[in-house]
Parts: sequence; structure tokens; C-alpha cells
Amino acid sequence: MTTLFTHAAVPLMLGAALGRGTISGRLLAAGAIAAMLPDADVLAFRLHIPYADPFGHRGATHSICFAVLLAALAGLGHRWLASTPRVAALFVGLATLSHALLDACTDGGLGVALAWPFSDTRQFAPFHPIAVSPIGARFFSERGVHVLISEFYWVWLPTAVLATGIALSRRASKRP
Repeated sequence: MTTLFTHAAVPLMLGAALGRGTISGRLLAAGAIAAMLPDADVLAFRLHIPYADPFGHRGATHSICFAVLLAALAGLGHRWLASTPRVAALFVGLATLSHALLDACTDGGLGVALAWPFSDTRQFAPFHPIAVSPIGARFFSERGVHVLISEFYWVWLPTAVLATGIALSRRASKRP
């Protein structure tokens, strides 16, 4: 898995690039939370649910189905999120899905159950350059520093470039 910081950074940077007129502060916060939420499944370890179980780490909460569920909830709560149903659902759904896609690009673990509940098969992306993060206190180690450097190059930097491009494009389209 990538770190929670990195999962949150993707919707935060892209939401900021789209601007407050499109992504409200509440929707931005909801997107960041939705991007981190799939890792709540680490509680499965405490409940003695095996990693490879459909409800284990990187299982059901890392699926497209889970992203669609959170998107639907955001669409229903669009008024509280100060958005339209479509924008709220799309932003939260994509933020949630970004979590699974980033985890599929890591170099460790069992892959992600993207197709759950239709399949329990765990999948990796064909290209997985991101160093997998150690779970828990082991993060505060030399390996944790290596992970952050990997995430900077493979996630933060490309997302920042994309967000800058979006922001510049928006500004250019507003000029007469």
C-alpha cells in the first residue's frame, strides 16, 4: 500500500487545481477521506481475518464496487458537500478508486481485489514502481523513508504536474 498521506494528496491536489468553484472545501475533505478510507481494512488484522480473505487487507474496500458505493453516498449527500450530485459522486468515487489503483502499482502485498464481489482475485497493475509501505510502527524506519521517496517520484510529482496543468488550463480558458 502507499501511505495515507499520498492517498489523500491525489484528491487534494486535483481538487485544488479544479478550484473552489467546482470542488468545495467539504467535498475536498470528503475526497481526501474517501481516498484514505479503504485502508480501514487493516482492522481485519486485529479481527484475525486473513490478509487474503475477501474482507482482509486490500480486499472488498479496494474494489470498484466500494468506490461506486462511496460515490453514491456522496451523490446523496451533495447538498452537505456544497456540490451537484454528479460532481460530488464523481469526485468522491474517483478519489476512492485512486486508492486501489495506487496500491495496485506497489511492489508488494497480494494485489487488490478490484472486481470484488464478482471475483476475489487480487490484481497488480502491469507496472508497479511504487515501494510498498510497511504497516504500523515499522513505517518509522529506513524502509519508510525509501517509500516516501518512491511516492514522491511516482505519485506526488506526477500529480502535482497534472494539477498544475489543470490549474493553468482553467486560468487560460477564463482569459478573454
